[in-house]
Amino acid sequence: MSFGKTAWRLLTLLRPLRPLWGVGVLGLASIVLNVTGPLLLGRATDLVVTGAITRPEQGIDGRALSLTLLSALAVYAGSATFWILQRRYTTRLVQGVIFHLRREVEEKLGRLPVPYFDRQPRGEVLSRTTNDVDNLAQSMQQSIGQITNSTFLIAGTLGMMFWISPLLAAVALVTVPLSVQLTRVAGRRAQVEFARQWQATGELNAHVEEAYTGHTLITAYGRGEESAESFREHNTRLYHSSARAQFVSGIIGPATGLAGNLGYVLVAVVGGLQLAAGGLTVGAVQAFIQYSREFGGPLTALAGLAGVIQSGVASGARVLDLLDAEEEPPDPPGTAAPTRGRVVFDTVSFSYGPATPNPSRPAVREPERVIRDLSLVVEPGSTVAVVGPTGAGKTTLVNLLMRFYDVTDGRITVDGVDIRDTRRDTLRAATGMVPQDNWLFGGTIRDNIAYGRTGATAADVEAAARAAHADHFIRTLSHGYDTVIDQDGGALSAGERQLITIARAVLADPVILVLDEATSSVDTRTELLIQQALTRARRNRTSFVIAHRLSTIRQADLILMLQDGTITEQGTHEELLAANGPYAALHTHPTP
Repeated sequence: MSFGKTAWRLLTLLRPLRPLWGVGVLGLASIVLNVTGPLLLGRATDLVVTGAITRPEQGIDGRALSLTLLSALAVYAGSATFWILQRRYTTRLVQGVIFHLRREVEEKLGRLPVPYFDRQPRGEVLSRTTNDVDNLAQSMQQSIGQITNSTFLIAGTLGMMFWISPLLAAVALVTVPLSVQLTRVAGRRAQVEFARQWQATGELNAHVEEAYTGHTLITAYGRGEESAESFREHNTRLYHSSARAQFVSGIIGPATGLAGNLGYVLVAVVGGLQLAAGGLTVGAVQAFIQYSREFGGPLTALAGLAGVIQSGVASGARVLDLLDAEEEPPDPPGTAAPTRGRVVFDTVSFSYGPATPNPSRPAVREPERVIRDLSLVVEPGSTVAVVGPTGAGKTTLVNLLMRFYDVTDGRITVDGVDIRDTRRDTLRAATGMVPQDNWLFGGTIRDNIAYGRTGATAADVEAAARAAHADHFIRTLSHGYDTVIDQDGGALSAGERQLITIARAVLADPVILVLDEATSSVDTRTELLIQQALTRARRNRTSFVIAHRLSTIRQADLILMLQDGTITEQGTHEELLAANGPYAALHTHPTP
């Protein structure tokens, strides 16, 4: 998105909240009073010069001088009052925009599909939603009122300068094209550098977030120095891009200030000549010089804002890019929630995206299919176990069932209804899942378990914990179920965190239960207890179990051997052992 289009879209965010012209009206009132001040001061100077030098016999008209000075004081006071009101109006306007923008970003994150987050580093997403939004707020706060006031001040002072002396006004304008050209050249360069700066900021945040969450693993493998070196590289890249951006934007003000000073010198020389020739009075020259100073001030201010604006627009473009990201397709009209749990995979194929070239058409890249023409019928209340080597497509199968991804070809039906014709929230409310990577949030253990079902009572939570064999260790904690943990689980072991997620799934009481390596983080004895609990939990509901430990799926009604996205074998544990195929080989020589 170009600079102009981005800036225009950001300005349109202001319109729904408060009239943007309110900033202009208050600014115009302030500037009109402000530019009147030098004229009154010039008149006061002429009164003094006339009374003290030109006509000393008459003396200084004290009454006229006092009224003029009081008028100037009132004018400047009024200008300051309107300026304060404008600042207050602008602050409320900008903060209102950012408030709504943050809400839009939060709502947008809820509408984005899972693939978006799979493609984006978490630190990059966090940087867009925090750093970029904050920088945009600061840029808008500094620039909106300043641009309005500077524009009006330039127009007002220029008008007064031409009214006093067209010749001096023309002299003052000689250096303006130079200032404009310097601002354009430096501004274009600054835009590129600020875009690089905020891109580097996002990459650095992504690395820091990754290093923080993986600190234990980094320490265990002794990769601390490599992680630190990677940080230094990202930090150096950010340092250089930030330094270039700040330097380029920083030279705009001094450069335009130099051009303004050249014009100021020319005005002083020509004005002195006109004063000597009698073409202007002392007060007129004084007022004009003051106007020329005020004329150059907003030009320098606008030039100085170029860096702020470029930085803000660069951040705004990153936020708008997030808001423009493709969302999940809209849900169809509401359908009845699944009640039986009969699941059918009908010649399902799926690919994550283009990966391998087609030998017959080298210019065309066809997607590599992770699931290939898979067909399966799962009757209500039955348990299906999915085994196979890493990368066989086991977790992908679950992601398709949960509609984290939609199938590329074929269809999946639940109780005879294509899941693409079912609202996502309805489908997922009927499906309970225990993922391989357990997820907890900051809060009490009770809150984490109760997350599985809205309105769950304390008795419900404790019953689910007992079913998942988590009740005992929870009660040994200092505050029991009210123990506060963070998203990493605090001092809880990986197995204890997994038990909490299993209790959450048990509490949900879903029609379909999905267990993706649900017992991978617990010891053998606890695993047996959990298997007994899950056997009770799976009763009268359809269950999908993904496991590497074949001992955990002996009692499954159907076992699928998945290889390269296709079912190579299926049957019960005994049937597959008797077939002496890949499953039997995996059972005899299990992979680590």
